[in-house]
Amino acid sequence: MTRDYPINKTRNIGLVAHIDAGKTTVTERILFYTGISHKIGEVHEGEAIMDWMSQEQERGITITSAATTCFWELSQKEDADTYRINIIDTPGHIDFTVEVQRSLRVLDGAVIVFDGVAGVESQSETVWRQADRYGVPRICFINKMDKMGASIEKTLQSIHDRLTSDAVLLQIPIGEGEDFEGAIDLLEMEALYFEGERGHKVKKEEIPEELKGKAKQKREDLIETVAGEDDKLLEKYVEGKEISNDEIRRVLREATLDNRLIPVFCGSALQNKGIQPLLDAVINYLPNPGELPPVEGVHPKTEEEEKREAKDDAPFAALAFKVATDPYVGTLTYFRVYSGSLEKGSYVLNTRTGEKERIGRLLRMHSNNREEVDGIFAGGIAATVGLSDTKTGDTLCAQDHPIVLEDITFPEPVISVRVEPETKADEEKLSNALNKLGDEDPTFKVRRDSDTGETIISGMGELHLEVITDRLKREFDVKVDIGQPQVAYKESITHEAEAQGEYVKQSGGRGQYGDVWLRVEPKERGEGFEFVDKITGGVIPKEFIPAVEKGVKEALDKGIVAGYKMVDVKATVFDGSHHDVDSSEVAFKIAASMALQNAAKRAESFILEPIMKVEVVIPDKFFGDVISDLSSRRGKVEETEDRDDLKVIHSKVPLSEMFGYATTLRSLTKGRGTFTMEFETYKRAPKNIAEEIKEGKK
Repeated sequence: MTRDYPINKTRNIGLVAHIDAGKTTVTERILFYTGISHKIGEVHEGEAIMDWMSQEQERGITITSAATTCFWELSQKEDADTYRINIIDTPGHIDFTVEVQRSLRVLDGAVIVFDGVAGVESQSETVWRQADRYGVPRICFINKMDKMGASIEKTLQSIHDRLTSDAVLLQIPIGEGEDFEGAIDLLEMEALYFEGERGHKVKKEEIPEELKGKAKQKREDLIETVAGEDDKLLEKYVEGKEISNDEIRRVLREATLDNRLIPVFCGSALQNKGIQPLLDAVINYLPNPGELPPVEGVHPKTEEEEKREAKDDAPFAALAFKVATDPYVGTLTYFRVYSGSLEKGSYVLNTRTGEKERIGRLLRMHSNNREEVDGIFAGGIAATVGLSDTKTGDTLCAQDHPIVLEDITFPEPVISVRVEPETKADEEKLSNALNKLGDEDPTFKVRRDSDTGETIISGMGELHLEVITDRLKREFDVKVDIGQPQVAYKESITHEAEAQGEYVKQSGGRGQYGDVWLRVEPKERGEGFEFVDKITGGVIPKEFIPAVEKGVKEALDKGIVAGYKMVDVKATVFDGSHHDVDSSEVAFKIAASMALQNAAKRAESFILEPIMKVEVVIPDKFFGDVISDLSSRRGKVEETEDRDDLKVIHSKVPLSEMFGYATTLRSLTKGRGTFTMEFETYKRAPKNIAEEIKEGKK
C-alpha cells in the first residue's frame, strides 16, 4: 500500500459563508476548472453537484456538508506539480451550524466567501469565530463583484471592523458591479481577464492606465503589511531595497499559517471570474497537513497527554466527524486521519466504547458518489461503511497505541415539536428513523414525554425541523403529524444552597435506605453541569457515588419550576449516611434526586429563555415600522448600519417572540425585507413571561 500523493502536495479545505454568499457556486466552479465535472451545476437550477439532497435542490440551499477531491496545478508556474485538494462544502444557514462546526474541526484551512455587496453578515461572524476556535488558517474570497452595489473597499472595511484587522488585499477588481471585468494581481502587478468557454483561459495583460496609480498604492500597502511580519524583510523595506515576490509569498504564507495575516481575493463565481487565482492561493497560502502542529490527545486509561505527528509511519489516529445514512450502502462514517495509515480489512479501536471495529471498505467521497480505495494515509479524509457504534466525535486509533482526541462540542437545540405517527405501521418505523437521524446530527434530539407519552423532537430552528420531518417522509417512508413549534426553555438557580434527601422504605423483608446531603451552586451561563464528590470517612460508600451522580442528573433533566432541564449547576455531595444491609444504588439514586430538588428550591430556581441574534435587511423607508415591530417582540436593537439604499438592523430577540416573523416582515416591507436568525445565549425570563411559561401560554 503506497501513498499516491505526498503529504506536502495535499490540502484539506472547507468553504464557509453566510447563506447566499455564493459558496456552493464557488465550489461548483472549482470542480469545473479542476476537471472533476465537465458541466457547471447551477444552484439556482437545482443542479449543483455538491447539493445532492432533494431538499437542497428544491430550496436552493446547502443543508449537509459534502466532501470531494480535486486536483490543481499552479497556474502561474510552468511544469508545476499537481496538488490534491480535499474540499468540504458547508451550509450557510445557521440551522445547520453542526455541519460547519464539525467540518472546521477536521480541516486544515478555510476559504471564507463574502457577498461583495452585503459584506460581513451575521453567519459570516459565526463561521469566523468557529474558525478562530479551532485555529484554522484562512483566506477570503469577496464574491459577486458583478452585482450592483458591489464594493471591495466597503467589504474589506466590514471585515476589518467586525472580524479582523489582519485581512490584506492581494487583488483589486477591474471595475465593480456591471462594469466588473477581472482582477489586478498586486504581487505580479498584472491584469487578469477570464476568457474562453466559461472563463477557462486566464489572460494576463498590462494594468489599465486609470488603475495603475491605485494598484501601485495597494501593492505598497501589501508589501508594508507583509514586511512587518518578518524582521529581515522589514529591514530591507526600511532601507528601500527591492523585495522579491517570492520573499513576499514566503512571509505571507508563514503569517497566514500562523493566523497573523489573512489574504483577500475577489471575483464573481457566477460569471466564472477569479476562481483560478483562488485555487492558486489555496496552494500558496493554506497549509498541508504536515505543516500543522502534532495533534494532541490523552491516553484513555492513564489520561496522560499524547501527541501524534502527521506521518504515515506514526500510530494510526483519526477522528470521526460525520455519520450519514446512505440508501445504498447503509451507515457511512466520515473520518479525518491525523497520523499513520489505514488499510481496508484492518481493525481500529474506538476509544469511547473500548471496542474494536473492522474497516471493511474505504471510500473516497465525491458528493454522494463513492470511489473505493485500498488505504488512507495521514492527512487524508475518507469514509467507511458499517461501523456498528461509532458516533460523531469518536476517536478511531491503533489498538496498541490508544489515544482520545479532542471531541467536537455542539450547541443545544432551542426549538421543539411534537411528532405523532399516522398509523401503527408508521409507529414502528418512526423510532428507527429518528435514531438514525439522531446519529447523523448531534444537534437533533429526541425524547419521550413521560407524562403524555408523546415523542418530542428538538433542533436548531424551524427550518432544521422542517427538513428532518421532510426526510422522515421521503427517506424513511414514515408519515407523521407535526405539532406547533415550542421553545426549548431551560432552568437554573440564583444562589448557593444545601439540602438533604433521605429515602427510607420498609415493606417487609429487606428495606431501602439512602441519605444524601447536596450543595448546589450556580455556574456561568453555558458552563454546564459539574458533579463533585466531597465525601470523607466513607459515610457514603464509594460504590454508591455513581448512583448519587445519576440521581442528580435525572433530577436536573426534569427541572423544578416548570419541568425544563436545569443547566449551569455545580452539585457537590458532601455528607450523608448509609445502612449496611438496606442501602442500595437505587436508594441513593432516589435520595440524590430528592436532595437536588430540595436544594434547587432553596437556591431559587428560575426559567431561562433562548435569545436569538437577529439581522434584518430592509429598504430604508420601512425602517420605523420594522424597529417598532421588533420592540413589540421584546427585541433589543444593538446597532443599525447603512448598506447602499438598505438598512441593516442588528438586534437580540427572545425566540418565543419570533414565530411567524417571516410573514410579518414580508407584510411590513411589501416582500422586500429579509432576515437571518441564530442562537445567541440563554437569559433569565422576566417574571411575567416566566409565569406565562409555567402556565403553558408561551
